[in-house]
Amino acid sequence: MNAFQVCLCLCVFAGVCALCWVLSVITREYSWVDRIWSLVPVVYVAIFAAFAGFADARLDVMFVLVLLWGARLTFNFARKGGYARGGEDYRWVVLRGKMAPWQFQVFNFFFITIYQNLILLLITLPAWTALEHRTPFSAWDVVVAVVFLGCLVGETVADQQQWNFHQWKKSVPDPSPRFLQTGLFGISRHPNFFFEQAQWWLVFFFGVVAFGGLPWTIAGAVLLTLLFVGSTIFTESITLGRYPEYAAYQKVTSAVVPWFPRRRVAVS
Repeated sequence: MNAFQVCLCLCVFAGVCALCWVLSVITREYSWVDRIWSLVPVVYVAIFAAFAGFADARLDVMFVLVLLWGARLTFNFARKGGYARGGEDYRWVVLRGKMAPWQFQVFNFFFITIYQNLILLLITLPAWTALEHRTPFSAWDVVVAVVFLGCLVGETVADQQQWNFHQWKKSVPDPSPRFLQTGLFGISRHPNFFFEQAQWWLVFFFGVVAFGGLPWTIAGAVLLTLLFVGSTIFTESITLGRYPEYAAYQKVTSAVVPWFPRRRVAVS
């Protein structure tokens, strides 16, 4: 990566960090990184594709795929009210209740703002690998692209199933079951988490194909996976506190990777 590319990416990173942190302080809402999550990676990949003049097949395919990823995620986040005033992630509310105000502000600055934005930069760096190693577009690129699209469809289906369930849940006075456990959620407690991570591992594999080996840009996919591991554990602890019957669902259904249920039991 030449000096200008580094400078441009760091300027975007610093600008987005500053914007998210300032807005969180002003509004006292801490989901600003969530609100830019589906947008900033598209910008980073566009930068790398632009340095190739949008004339490199691999980079162009990566850009289109990440653009589709961002469009889907933006739509799903918007319809859930994520961009509306007061659309803060409920997990930050829970976490604030467990921390002193100054502790949460430190957490907000270093983890929510800086660390998560760093991950958004790192997961796109396989596009830099593809820019630095502009090898011919190959059959492996096609395979990775097709699997990426499959994961994109999988996440879209999972999010739609979740959306349908919660719309139904709002329409009845005493819903049963109280959480989704059918469709893709019958083989994974978090199929949307699985497909989301898988897509960024596939972005990394574009870098592997370009590089012809294992590049250091694996760091982004690894850190994203670790972030999701922590998020899944925290989310499930909240869900279990709300719905004690969730424990039975945990016993029979894979946590993230879709797999056959251990035994078919209706949990209600």
